[in-house]
Amino acid sequence: MSFLQSFLTRYIPTVKAEDDELIDPQKVLREKCSRKSECKTLQDKLNTCNDRVNSRTQTEETCLEELIDYVECVDHCVAETLFSKLK
Repeated sequence: MSFLQSFLTRYIPTVKAEDDELIDPQKVLREKCSRKSECKTLQDKLNTCNDRVNSRTQTEETCLEELIDYVECVDHCVAETLFSKLK
């Protein structure tokens, strides 16, 4: 056993799951929140902007504002319930 393997097994904590596959509650909540009407509207705006930008060959337009609005909506929704699901 190399020094690095020995160090990692001795000093780095590991988590042993009972189930074969762990489910990240944040991913589940993000999926649910992205389907809510407020966030769905912002996602539609983002998709429209992306389609518009991708249809042009030369443009300086970006969809950064729409992306930030959408991610902020989803994150705000997730933050309301995420920490209650953590152990």
